[in-house]
Amino acid sequence: MCLTRPENEPRNPVPADDSFFMMQKALQLLEESVKAAMRQRDGSPAVSGQPVLERFSAPLGEVDATRWLSAQRLLPRLFWMNREKSEWIAGIGEADRIEISETGPNDRSFLVLDEAMQRKNPHARYIGGFCFNNLQKQNDLWKAFSPGLFILPLVSVEYRDGQASMSCSVWLKPGDDRQKALEQLLLTLSEVSAGDAPEAPAIPEVTQVAYCPDKTRWIENCETILKNFDEGKLDKVILARQTELSFAGKVPAIRFLLDYPFPENTAYRFYFEPAEGHAFVSFTPERLYRRDGDMLETEALAGTVTKEALKADDSAASEFLLNSEKDIREHRFVKDTIYRELQPVCSDIDMQEQVGVLQLNRLAHLLARCKARLLPEFSNDSTVLRQLHPTPAVGGVPREKAMSLILSIEPFCRGWYAAPVGWLSRDAAEFAVGIRSALVNDDKVYLYSGAGLVRGSNPESEWEEVDQKIGDILAITQQTS
Repeated sequence: MCLTRPENEPRNPVPADDSFFMMQKALQLLEESVKAAMRQRDGSPAVSGQPVLERFSAPLGEVDATRWLSAQRLLPRLFWMNREKSEWIAGIGEADRIEISETGPNDRSFLVLDEAMQRKNPHARYIGGFCFNNLQKQNDLWKAFSPGLFILPLVSVEYRDGQASMSCSVWLKPGDDRQKALEQLLLTLSEVSAGDAPEAPAIPEVTQVAYCPDKTRWIENCETILKNFDEGKLDKVILARQTELSFAGKVPAIRFLLDYPFPENTAYRFYFEPAEGHAFVSFTPERLYRRDGDMLETEALAGTVTKEALKADDSAASEFLLNSEKDIREHRFVKDTIYRELQPVCSDIDMQEQVGVLQLNRLAHLLARCKARLLPEFSNDSTVLRQLHPTPAVGGVPREKAMSLILSIEPFCRGWYAAPVGWLSRDAAEFAVGIRSALVNDDKVYLYSGAGLVRGSNPESEWEEVDQKIGDILAITQQTS
């Protein structure tokens, strides 16, 4: 996969050797830059009294960032690519972190993150995510993932604004020894691979598949929710399922990123491996929001059709969705809720009137885009996260009642599934919704996906929809559900 290639060009226009020498040259330039900085004595945090970010960059041509990432042994390993494939970052190591470890309402976690970002360098870009519901006790499966965790990579390969580069960073707090920090950075750079390490081993054979809840319990849970609809207590609830895959040996998590079978799919790619043998990966079609200063972009994505079940092409799938009363009603809940949630904090809200269709390889979804301008006092990420998470596409309507029901009825911990995942700096951010996702834990992989229940939903059909939604990740294991 060549992440910066124009459309219709060969998938690997840059030979592997050229890419290797390009990376090698960039690493040499970074080492020279760090050595030059070590000869300078100014800029020390001991002098300024404030934290200092020192960042060094070297230009790159067209490179395969996932291949480079797979060759690295320094943890954490991180990857983010936007839906348009016009911006990506692969990072290793940790120059700085923002970690939220206490439990409590998500709104509090969002505020803590925002307060921390105000003390950071405005150009520093942190990658990470939150748990779906920080009122839920996180279990051992998610022990490597804090309720909120964002990393400034020590070394990164990035592509944005049409340019690729390799960078390294050192974050110096008052009292830190600058020379020692730069010496350590230099040592780390000497251990970074230019991408010539042996390829990660293949994913072992699947030995067992289990569902939580199983199908019988799923149908019972769906019927409980449908009863709430009949009693007028709720309008929509997203019910999720955890699919547990057991393997014959330890699973190399990076293979899920390397072997994603549909590179042209309209999906974000998010990979977060904080500890060896533990990684969260998401191939999500859903944007939570993009913020540039006070300009906000978000969307309503809901309603699903499975092309395989319909034996339909893109055109037929669109026609089905745009004429499906159930899917249009499900989508309207999302669209109306987003518009309502933005009104107190935004001006100039432009919600797309004409609902469109987002096409994926297996599925299609109803989509309406929205642009707005944040009011001056609300031009921050804690406000946007509080207003938008969870959207009705992963929680329900009304929000609080749906979240309470999900907490009481689902027999597993969602962890980072369906939560905001992405990157942020002080003046900009982009978060996706961490659906179509997997948690890798040594020799087990847990797949997560959900279905939107509204009045008239069929539990059997919703179970099959969840199967289809995990199909892309399941295909990486070369197994069928």
